[in-house]
Amino acid sequence: MSNCDSLQNTLQPPERFRARLALVTATALWGVSFPAIKTSYLLMADLLPDAGTRLLTHYVLAPRFLLGGLFFALWLGRDMWRITRREGEQGAWLVLFLTGGIWLQNEGLHETSASVSAFLTQFFVILIPLWHALRQRSRPENRALLASALVLAGVAILGRFDWTALRFGRGETLTLLSTIFFAGQIVCLSEPRYAKNNPVRVCMLMLGGTGIFFAVMLARQAPAGATAWIPMTSPGWWALTLSLTLLCTVGAFGLMNRWQPKISSTEAGLIYGLEPVFASLLALFLPGLVSSALGIHYANEAATFTLFVGGALIVAANVLFHRQSEAPIPPPTASPPPPPAKPCP
Repeated sequence: MSNCDSLQNTLQPPERFRARLALVTATALWGVSFPAIKTSYLLMADLLPDAGTRLLTHYVLAPRFLLGGLFFALWLGRDMWRITRREGEQGAWLVLFLTGGIWLQNEGLHETSASVSAFLTQFFVILIPLWHALRQRSRPENRALLASALVLAGVAILGRFDWTALRFGRGETLTLLSTIFFAGQIVCLSEPRYAKNNPVRVCMLMLGGTGIFFAVMLARQAPAGATAWIPMTSPGWWALTLSLTLLCTVGAFGLMNRWQPKISSTEAGLIYGLEPVFASLLALFLPGLVSSALGIHYANEAATFTLFVGGALIVAANVLFHRQSEAPIPPPTASPPPPPAKPCP
């Protein structure tokens, strides 16, 4: 058992419940990002008709993370300068993992289908228990492997994954590499040596560093002159950018950094597997609401049997893992009383 799993078993049930609820909420907020980002792409395609897909991606990512880092910096005030060595170390690792994962995932998405990308991205639920097994030199827990397999099956059904479309070209390879970075991010947050770090300062470093990376990428690709500023003249672009910043970046990553260290990284990875379920549910009504307000065409998705089955498998995976994590914590064993002192002669 890893140190993180030991930490989970020392938490009282109310604290574990709050941590799980917070991470489920964070996952739901990430689910908002799928229709919000697609709406943003559609809007910017009208604003910048000659822009390529990579440029549009960086127009979404750079301001979202830069504004997120700025939000936490303003929240901290003078405390933002009190960064400890451990916080700087963890922040640097998280910038590497988050930036690498998002960049590789988006690069891979340009060369593979959305369903293949969604399926392969969830492989981090397998990588995390394998990492702990290698670290502890023991075999992974059966319940962790079974729950991970259920998550992958649920994602495959949700995305109507076509096995004949899986060719493992450049896009699929980049997507699989991105899962290593996402798994590293989750494990890094649960690392015991960072348990005393201030999560707000770490979040500021993580989001700010990631935003700077994508801002540099945007500056390299943005068209010269006034054309580069066209998206910022659109109220719709600002509404979508601020929504992505406050809900999917500040809210989701703030909850992740604050509460994930309180449970094991294996359990957290399974909770994050709920993301495509929330994304599919929100896609039933959110696109129509947002697109009608912005004057673009983005139709709602329809509820299907695959949504029910795929979502049920992912939820079942979490229930299976969490129920076996709820063993009551035995009270500490009282020390035996010392033997009576012998009377003095």
